[in-house]
Amino acid sequence: MPRPVSLLFGIHAHQPVGNFPEVIADAHLRCYRPFLNILYRYPDFHFAVHFSGWLLDYLMEQYPEDIALLKKMVARGQVELFGAGDTEPVLAVIPYRDRIGQIETFSKKLKKKLGHRPNGAWLTERVWESTVVPSLVDCGIRYVIVDDYHFLCAGKKASELNGFFTTEEDTRNLDIFPISEALRYKLPFSPASEAVDYIASLADGNTANTNNVAVYFDDIEKFGIWPETYEWVYEKGWLEQFIQGVLASPKIVSQHYRDYHTAEKSRGIVYLPTTSYSEMNEWTLPAESANAYADLIDEAKNNGWFEQKKAFLRGGIWKNFFSRYPESNWMHKRMLGLSARLAALPKQLRTNEMQQKLYESQANDAYWHGLFGGLYLPHLRRAIYNDMVALEAMLDACTPRPDFFCEDTDFDGIDEVYLQNGTVQAVFKLDSNACIFELDAYQLNHNFGDTLRRQKEHYFRKIQPGQDNPSNQDEHRNDDNGIASAHDRIHFKHIINANDMEADDHPRSLFIDRFNDALLCYQKESLNTGQISFKSAAHPLPVHKQFILSENKLQVSYQFENQTDGIFSTEINLAMPSCDGPGGRYIHNGKIPGGFGHLFKLDDMTEITLDDTTLGGHIVLSASVPAVMSAQPHFSVSQSESGFEKIMQAVSLKLEWPVKKQQLVITLRINMNEK
Repeated sequence: MPRPVSLLFGIHAHQPVGNFPEVIADAHLRCYRPFLNILYRYPDFHFAVHFSGWLLDYLMEQYPEDIALLKKMVARGQVELFGAGDTEPVLAVIPYRDRIGQIETFSKKLKKKLGHRPNGAWLTERVWESTVVPSLVDCGIRYVIVDDYHFLCAGKKASELNGFFTTEEDTRNLDIFPISEALRYKLPFSPASEAVDYIASLADGNTANTNNVAVYFDDIEKFGIWPETYEWVYEKGWLEQFIQGVLASPKIVSQHYRDYHTAEKSRGIVYLPTTSYSEMNEWTLPAESANAYADLIDEAKNNGWFEQKKAFLRGGIWKNFFSRYPESNWMHKRMLGLSARLAALPKQLRTNEMQQKLYESQANDAYWHGLFGGLYLPHLRRAIYNDMVALEAMLDACTPRPDFFCEDTDFDGIDEVYLQNGTVQAVFKLDSNACIFELDAYQLNHNFGDTLRRQKEHYFRKIQPGQDNPSNQDEHRNDDNGIASAHDRIHFKHIINANDMEADDHPRSLFIDRFNDALLCYQKESLNTGQISFKSAAHPLPVHKQFILSENKLQVSYQFENQTDGIFSTEINLAMPSCDGPGGRYIHNGKIPGGFGHLFKLDDMTEITLDDTTLGGHIVLSASVPAVMSAQPHFSVSQSESGFEKIMQAVSLKLEWPVKKQQLVITLRINMNEK
């Protein structure tokens, strides 16, 4: 008789650091709780679990009864725990010391709170680089799981992937399991009986000396949070039908990764290339390249040779997000700088709070964009900056920095100048814009320069401008034949027009200057404690521009060398946490002309307040000469599992004056709200 196929079933649960509590509550209600409750009723169904460290802490605090249930399943041997970096970082893009710290922090947490240290580890977004091997092994991890696609890219045949393989790096050995792509797409989208039959069919190739294995490890959010899945998985009973089918089949044995790993031998040595799952390899490419890649994939599928050659149709690598999005690259390099400062701090001065702030700033979600990436979500970027600004203030208290210094932080070949006084920090890039692109308020732990410019995205060609069709191209299929994956859906949450998708021709920074709508170009003139000066070219308008930092106040002065006919304007983009929600409002002359999501115009603005309850503070903007001020929200168009949507990134203020006065002064005062 052939041996049964070993089903190694694992789920990964994660929520980004800083996600909205209502989002996590919904995920718990529609996914985490019902999933654990159903699995608890089937103790013979063995499975692996990875809850990211931040989410595990949150659930233990908010829903302790569910984590208690999970702990019981661990204690009775039903659940195998998988490790990872504590805050779900991409291990390949943080320093070795932080990889060790992140992995060890989480492994100790699992031992303390759930009773076991892990033998296996989940790799965030299945991003593989061989450089992560030493840190995993040094923390006691014996095996990890990646997609079978990774193995195909290394030249392996699909028929060979019936177990685990071994790799090595810097004298450390690590075993790797290949996740079945077929199972990732069948569970839970195909009927339960069909999925069980497919797994059982893998036993047909087994003999007394061979043991095929079905490896599954994927996001738990597919079991309740993705569109249509709650009804399909729970109300229509898919999950119970699947578990019952597996347990009833004589051809399937539900097994832990650790037990299979102990009982079986490695299938041999393998060296995997730097890659992630195939969809990620498309998302990380610039729009034009991503479109060419997608066209090639479609051509291969239409001509019937994709499955045989897909390993050779490889897109970009995860780190391309840093070269593609300057905002992501800046966050990443700022994080690396803070990591180096913390590591250099004498041990007696380091605190657990400092370490936790660093680790939370390394959470992956806000650094990339794709169907599930969060770079376009301002509240996730804000969480990264909240931690970095807070950590920087702690480090400055221990080892003060100069009031001003210059360096090329993001390695783009252009130096940045930092002005800071312990209360406010302004960062300038020494290019022709002479603008501020990071403005930190240390008391508020906030970066007002945390905005995102509009870029052309590869999915724009799927959007017909002006359409508002929630189901126009939606691959809606919820019947006995299964449901559609989020990868297959085209769904519109908002009306999107052509101008919403126009790429910006300048950074979304503070104090972008124009004369008669033409961008002014500047050169640095001088740099001193608390101030920096620039000078524009003589044509079309010679201007001296000076920034002065004092306490909680930033002052920008313009000196015009001559008076001329025309309109001078400056654009100020501010990241306000409330965005277009109810917590953000303008206050002008004691009245509220609108919220941050509104468009309006003032003809004689000399002072206006931007008040934000989410921030817990406000900005007072004043001008020495009455200005015509236009206010509007800055939106970007993004794609998520829920569909195409517009997301507010910043408040965009445009101030205009005729060039009649010799001098113009604009002041920003940053204040905390009184409690």
